[in-house]
Formats: sequence, structure tokens, C-alpha cells
Amino acid sequence: MSTIKSSDEHLTLNADGSSKDIKFQANGVEKASISSSGAFTSTTIDATALTGNLPAISGASLTSLPADATKLPLAGGTMTGSVTGSTDTDTSNTGSVTLDFATNQNFVLTLTGNVTLANPTTEVAGQSGFITFIQDGSGSRTVGLGTDYEIAAGAGITLTATASATDIVPYVVVAAGRILLGTPQLAFS
Repeated sequence: MSTIKSSDEHLTLNADGSSKDIKFQANGVEKASISSSGAFTSTTIDATALTGNLPAISGASLTSLPADATKLPLAGGTMTGSVTGSTDTDTSNTGSVTLDFATNQNFVLTLTGNVTLANPTTEVAGQSGFITFIQDGSGSRTVGLGTDYEIAAGAGITLTATASATDIVPYVVVAAGRILLGTPQLAFS
């Protein structure tokens, strides 16, 4: 058997007669191997298993990796279980508020003063979700809209003025700079 080790002992190549197995090791513990048949096996692969100054590997062919049953394929597939969109729950909103669509899909905003939704730069066509507005203990807070927010007939948005009232507004992004707001669902209690 011949062995090749990198300077930090992260890669070992064992040539044993005709079998020619490649073994990846970290600190002397086998993390993965490729057999002469091309089969790839792994006990664990972590950041230390395949990093460092590794020598070139030639003569090995890795034709397929085992499918990860916990991931959906890039096209198609069936999702089971619930999906929860990332939600920004902000308990103090007044003045100009810019929603971060790159980080969140849904927004729960407690109004502590009158608010204007400023034009965002992070929206992506096809994104949809909801914006929930909760009046604080004083109530009568209003919401104005930047020019990127559109509502049917350009009528603006009118919320329930009652203290602690909760209203929900659905939205869909149809293009950069165009966020269509649905009819507000008012006065949840």
C-alpha cells in the first residue's frame, strides 16, 4: 500500500494493488472515500474534511453522488409539511419605513405614529406575502404609500383607526418598483 498525505494530513490516497481507493481524512479520521468502482461514501463531510493545501487528484472519476432526500430537485418535486415565510415583527414604527423584501416575505408592523412606506430596492418579481398593521394603544395612525406601492384605483390605503386594531394587506410584486397591494382586511379581533 502506498500513501500520499498533504502537509496538514487532510488527504490520504491509498493505492492497494488494483483497488486504488481514495480516502479523505481529517486528523486521522476518515471523512469520505471514493472506491475504484467510482462509489462515493461519506461518514461526515465538514469544513475541515476537504480544505487546506490539497494535492491534485488524477485518475479518479466521481460520476454520481447519492441524492439528498431532504432537498427538493431544482425542477419539480413535492414539498410536504408547512412552509413559513420569514417575517419581520417590528413593534415600533413611525415616519418613513422601508420594508426589506430581501430578508422578509411578511411584515407585522405596530404603528406608534403615522407611517409612510418608502420605496424599497429589494423586491423581486413574483414575491408575495402580507403586511399586517397593528394600531398602538392610541390608535388613529395612518399609512401613506411610496410611489412603488399601487392599490386598486389609486385610492390609497385606509386602516381601522381603533386603538389596538389589526388590519392585514396582501401584496404581490409584479416587477421591480411595482408592489400591488390587495384590499385591506380590516378590524381583526
